[in-house]
Amino acid sequence: MSDAVLVTGAAGFIGFHVAKRLLADGRTVVGLDNLNTYYDPSLKQARLDLLTPYDRFRFIKLDLADRDGMAALFAEYRFTTVVHLAAQAGVRYSLENPLVYVDSNLQGFANVLEGCRQNGCGHLLYASSSSVYGANTHMPYSVHDNVDHPISLYAATKKANELMAHSYSHLFRLPATGLRFFTVYGPWGRPDMALFIFAKAITEGGTIRLFNRGDMRRDFTYVDDAVEAVVRLMPRPPLPDPGWSGERPDPATSTAPYRVYNIGNNRPVAIDRVVSLLEAEFGATAIKELLPMQPGDVPETFADIDDLQRAIGFSPTTSIEVGVGRFAAWYRQHYRS
Repeated sequence: MSDAVLVTGAAGFIGFHVAKRLLADGRTVVGLDNLNTYYDPSLKQARLDLLTPYDRFRFIKLDLADRDGMAALFAEYRFTTVVHLAAQAGVRYSLENPLVYVDSNLQGFANVLEGCRQNGCGHLLYASSSSVYGANTHMPYSVHDNVDHPISLYAATKKANELMAHSYSHLFRLPATGLRFFTVYGPWGRPDMALFIFAKAITEGGTIRLFNRGDMRRDFTYVDDAVEAVVRLMPRPPLPDPGWSGERPDPATSTAPYRVYNIGNNRPVAIDRVVSLLEAEFGATAIKELLPMQPGDVPETFADIDDLQRAIGFSPTTSIEVGVGRFAAWYRQHYRS
């Protein structure tokens, strides 16, 4: 497995889809996950069960924060490409369990960076988040905008990942690409995300809590579109930007081999529109509770993807109607609802 791609978080939502796509393309994949209990581990295991039949897949249960274990893994395989998608996710959970984010998103990411540095990795792609835009209200969110005002610890750890990656790119010439994902959704999604929460409430007669009294918009990005962007970026390690200026520093580029992209749909959708689509799919009316804005949240996200389009010649193509329909079909089949 000397040509293996490391995909961390392979039992997670996006990591599973990336690993599955790479395996379908004939690539060799080492998938890492700690299978923690942040949400139902049986869902993670069900994803893994779809990956393990591939001869070119090997699963390793390992925690990112295990320094010795991570060092041994990188020394054994000397990965030329790493797609780092494992992290402690969730803005709201970071309000309750902040130290978990330090262990996974900071210490764990440092172990990934060291593994790449010590073993000649040719390209590290890592998950950042639209949450890094924080208090910035300039729309659409551009990778060239300042993102120094995160409003949740989760967002702060993702911003920190970008800074840590840049330092390694600068000091050790490690090519690193940050992926700012915008509300990725679709089959096999996470139970803590909006579509999953809404679907469960609608099918079980529960109540949907709509923050900011329902006046929320998100740049929902279908998972296959997000995966396509990741796969196209993999063979394109960033190069230093010869036009970068310390007098007018561009946050998205550098004199180091470093780059950041928005992975979004570029089409914000009102939350109540998504609820309506799910109501139509499941043939039931949602019970709604309108609540104030929750700490750490923002009323809207909207991705400027011009840089991504120029880099890989790809724009997301899945409409919210099609994407919600595919998610609902999977949900009905998986949960027999």
